[in-house]
Amino acid sequence: MAGRKNSTFAVTKVRLGDGLQVDTRADTVAGEEPLEIRVGGQTITTTMRTPGHDIELAHGFLHSEGHIASLSDVTEARYCAGATVNGMNTYNLLDIDLAKKNVLDLSDLRLTTTTSACGVCGTSSIEALAKQTRYPIPHIPVDPYVVAKLPDKLRAEQKQFKKTGGIHAAGAFTLDGEPVVIREDIGRHNAADKVIGHLLLEDRLPADDLILVMSSRASFELVQKAAMAGFGMLVAVSAASSLAVETARETGMALVGFARGDRFNLYSGELA
Repeated sequence: MAGRKNSTFAVTKVRLGDGLQVDTRADTVAGEEPLEIRVGGQTITTTMRTPGHDIELAHGFLHSEGHIASLSDVTEARYCAGATVNGMNTYNLLDIDLAKKNVLDLSDLRLTTTTSACGVCGTSSIEALAKQTRYPIPHIPVDPYVVAKLPDKLRAEQKQFKKTGGIHAAGAFTLDGEPVVIREDIGRHNAADKVIGHLLLEDRLPADDLILVMSSRASFELVQKAAMAGFGMLVAVSAASSLAVETARETGMALVGFARGDRFNLYSGELA
């Protein structure tokens, strides 16, 4: 079962309308499995994710947490065997080797367990994030005609969502609204890390000429990840949290929420 993006179950479907209708049929649900990320053999986090693009996820997580700055900081990423009592490789344990031991101070590591519902932020305040951010946040005026089309463009590429109806997506788009990379995961923070990890592996950070688009709400953790990667704009299809708005305004990031159809809320930034 390990490593499956989706699973199929027999599900009882109930409809109310012209009388009660009940039938049983196969239904596809989004995969959710743990991924333990280790650095030099030491566990730093365990996250519940949808299998796929795990190398990108690990790179994105380490970058978002401020542990690595570029692809050259990582020498190897490998799945580890022996994850079960029979020594089988479940592809749920990933070990990262760093180029320099001092890139990541093992004494500062904290073991975190991250659910698919919410991530664990590497910073505890806006002030701490401002000190940790590597790149200046670019000033990007919000073009309403571009932004309004981004959620539909993201949805069009959500292949797993079409199958399951229960998975988030993150996408990096050009300022003209063209997709660069789109990733899906049951956890919105994991989807963002996969996009950031992909950009890091392609040597495309800072993402100062790109827009991060999320199929979810805009939380502090997503603004944090976007800021660490150098994005100047974050667009979400749902609401923004108060701390997300405060953080976006403090860092100068444009923040858009409730981007649906021909309308959206502009929480931070200005229209073009």
